[in-house]
Amino acid sequence: MDNTSLITGGAGFIGSHLAERLIQEGHNVVVLDNLSTGHKANLNKLLSHPRFRLVVGDVTDVQCLAPLVRHADVVFHLAASVGVKLIVEKPLTSMMNNLRGTEVVLEQARRWHKRILLASTSEVYGKNPASSFAEDDDLVYGNTSKTRWSYACAKAMDEFMAIAHYRESGLPVSVVRFFNTVGARQSNQYGMVLPTFVSQALRNEPITVHGTGLQSRTFTHINDTVDATYRLAMHSDAAGEVYNIGGSTEISIIELAKLICRRLKSTSRIDLVPYEQAFTSEQGFEDMPRRVPNCDKLDHLIKFQPQFTLTDMIDSVADYYRPVRETAAAV
Repeated sequence: MDNTSLITGGAGFIGSHLAERLIQEGHNVVVLDNLSTGHKANLNKLLSHPRFRLVVGDVTDVQCLAPLVRHADVVFHLAASVGVKLIVEKPLTSMMNNLRGTEVVLEQARRWHKRILLASTSEVYGKNPASSFAEDDDLVYGNTSKTRWSYACAKAMDEFMAIAHYRESGLPVSVVRFFNTVGARQSNQYGMVLPTFVSQALRNEPITVHGTGLQSRTFTHINDTVDATYRLAMHSDAAGEVYNIGGSTEISIIELAKLICRRLKSTSRIDLVPYEQAFTSEQGFEDMPRRVPNCDKLDHLIKFQPQFTLTDMIDSVADYYRPVRETAAAV
């Protein structure tokens, strides 16, 4: 079994949960994070653990990164700018973080020939009209004046770089495309829809649905995402391949808002907010009408089936945000 795991961006939502899983599996874990969007508090359960170490630094700092990669057995590259709101508001910074960070991590992994798992996103499918997305489907983007697609393009380039390293040097790299992972510790700061809706519902505030609300998504519980990610990283046959990791229940965004209201017994009303009002820095904002994964390839390799329901996800996020609401009410 690989003994030491390095997680870039490990103080973030997915990274911190992955770190806990790796510790449970007996790994030594090193997290590298610049704490720009990740939070040290996400790692509170691990900070005093003898097999855990947090390094505050940036993946683009080769002097910092190189020795960490050298002494790792497997690298999980999760560090990235994420969230539609952040991408639209700071497109240049987001693109450079995603492209340069991946370039440096892949170079160091190649230098030391380390097993590496690269986190990508369902956003790479863009405007593909397919009813569900398989890994070999075409990627369809809007024109370059639409900042929204810069994130998808940057992550697609990350994937191209990873596969090129595999083909040219035999680097044992796998790519995973996450589909709307949700759960405890996920921030609503960057436009993540489910935690945003849950936090609004807990406060009985209006739930703000962008556009018509008819756009549909599937959501994935953090435990399912971490389980698939971990098992792929430990599977030698996953090298050089791309895998979707996602849930199986499709729901429109407006129906999601209604479900959250019912589940949390909230009196919140649902407000439809036009895209031009929600994203003032992006004229003619474009969204994806559907985002549903085909996970047959993942299931074939590791027998993956989601174990958690959408209501499980809502409850998990609500349990995380509820103490925050109760603390605010007591002040």
